[in-house]
Amino acid sequence: MIVCDCRPTTAPDCTTYLFKKQPAIVMFGKINAPYQCAVNRCMINHRLLDHYQIDTSKDLGIKDICPRPYDTVLIDSMGSCFACECTSWLPVSIGNLHRQDLDTILQSPVRRKMQQSVSDGTYRYCNNRQCTYLLANRVYNWHGEHALKEIRLATDNSCNLSCPSCRTKKIFIKSGKMLRMRHTLSDRVVQYLEHHRSPIKVHIGSDGDPFASLIYRRFMRISQHLPHLSYSIQTNGLLCKQMYPRVRSMFEKLRTLNVSIDGASQHTYESLRRGGSWQKIMDNLRFIKELKQVHEFEFKLHMVVQKSNWHEMLKMCELGDSVDADQVVLNRIEDWQTYNNFNEQKVPENNEVQRMLEQVDSHHLSQFWAKTNAT
Repeated sequence: MIVCDCRPTTAPDCTTYLFKKQPAIVMFGKINAPYQCAVNRCMINHRLLDHYQIDTSKDLGIKDICPRPYDTVLIDSMGSCFACECTSWLPVSIGNLHRQDLDTILQSPVRRKMQQSVSDGTYRYCNNRQCTYLLANRVYNWHGEHALKEIRLATDNSCNLSCPSCRTKKIFIKSGKMLRMRHTLSDRVVQYLEHHRSPIKVHIGSDGDPFASLIYRRFMRISQHLPHLSYSIQTNGLLCKQMYPRVRSMFEKLRTLNVSIDGASQHTYESLRRGGSWQKIMDNLRFIKELKQVHEFEFKLHMVVQKSNWHEMLKMCELGDSVDADQVVLNRIEDWQTYNNFNEQKVPENNEVQRMLEQVDSHHLSQFWAKTNAT
């Protein structure tokens, strides 16, 4: 599965707006009848669709049916749920976990509408300018299964780093109402998982670091006993060795470990991974190499490619070889509103970059944007 590095939006969906304006809409987890028509009218969150400039009248004419609206749900830090592995790829909330249980959300009319939009081939609500599968023209066809296979937790952006491409300052939730609300989301996911009997994977990360976040660490602790559950993790890697004794049971169920490092040299790494230590990340990568032999998970290195590090793409692939990575994923930098002039951070378009891309393309570990997320 392709791992998305997108951060979830915090924009409210239409039903969230209604709940704030009319708290009496919901009683005992259900929408009161007088308000049902209002909810139906604003069922689709056009604010996010407009934000991503998605033309909902389009018809892509795709014969294959994407399985994501059927087998995946992503939950963001506000409790909004999305029927895709990335909020920007299908930016329509199908419900909110603070106000409904996950079973109810999975039966929602909005989720069925998202499924219909791919089954009819139009993909009208999909972001065909960002979705990796659509850009690569390789939608994996749905085989008629309705069971949920993956939950993607994007419920906490706490991190031990403050990378310039991601944020302007360090973010860490350690107390207060926000911590309690995010723990509540974790509890409701675990409640669903406790009666979900078929195999299911939980992906943790992309917005914050699973080993730094108190919310994610608690989730791993309270969910690791579930026999049918497996994990995939997206991390900056700096705390793997330190946290391993506390989450060993999680590693025994780990299917994929994605480690994001934006430099293959000390200077580049410590410039772009603000707060990170080259010596420490290398020590952790060597430790992960050993863990892979024990737990047999898939190991991927990730790099957000930008003006400051594009020259190290090939070196990153060579680093991947040295630590026994299965793949090196090279994602072009995206604008998360952290730079005054984002255009200055982009990878330049010149012959030198093109020659580098050709070398990277020939490396057996590389997966880079020219093949997966070109525009």
